[in-house]
Amino acid sequence: MNTTKVLLADDHEMMRRGLRAAVENMPGWEVCGEASTGREAIDLTEKFRPSIVVMDMSMPDLNGLEATRQIKKASPLTEVLVFTGVEEEKLVHQMFEAGARSYILKTDGKEHFEAALRALAAHKSYFTSDVGEVLFAKFLHGKEEVSKDSTPGRLTNREREVVQLLTEGKSNKEVADILGISQKTAETHRATVMKKLKLASFADLVKYAIRNHIVSA
Repeated sequence: MNTTKVLLADDHEMMRRGLRAAVENMPGWEVCGEASTGREAIDLTEKFRPSIVVMDMSMPDLNGLEATRQIKKASPLTEVLVFTGVEEEKLVHQMFEAGARSYILKTDGKEHFEAALRALAAHKSYFTSDVGEVLFAKFLHGKEEVSKDSTPGRLTNREREVVQLLTEGKSNKEVADILGISQKTAETHRATVMKKLKLASFADLVKYAIRNHIVSA
C-alpha cells in the first residue's frame, strides 16, 4: 500500500504533536517532517516532496501565505491544507489564490481535519461550511469580490518578506543575510515599502503587518 506523506508546518510544538498523532493514526499515512517556520516548510517540501503540507498562517520568518506561494511554485503537485485560527474573508481568498486547496480552522473537529487530508490526497478541495460561505460570499450574499488592488496586494512577494522580517525585529543586515541579498538592496526594499504604503514610522509598519496578518500581535 502506498504511503501518503504529510509535512506539518506550525510554530507550536504541542500543536504539531497533536497533528502528528492524528495523521499517523490513519492507516497508510505518515508525517515526513515538521517545520516551525515558513522558510523551513519550504526547504522540507523541496527535500521530501510531501503529498500535503498542513500550514498554519502565523509562522515566524515567513508567514503561511507567503510560504504557500513558494511551496506551490517549488512543488506544484504538493497540496496545501491551511490549518489556522484566523477566519477573515480577505485572508481566505488570498490563501486560495496562493494555491491552497483546503482551509479549516483549529476549532473544527478532528473529523474535518481527516476529511480534508483525504480530499487533498485525491487533489480535491475541502473546506467547512463556514469557510465556504466566506469564500463564496460574493455569490451567496452579493458581496463585492475581494479587491486584488487592496493595500496588501500593492507589495511584491519580496517586499512582504522584508516587512515580516523587519517587524519581527531583524536588522537590515539580518534581512539581507536571510534573503541572500545585499544590505543596500534590503534598505531599498524598506524605503520602497514605506513610500508605497505612505507610512511615517516603523511603528506604523508594525501596525500594518499585524493588521494584514503578516505577523501576529
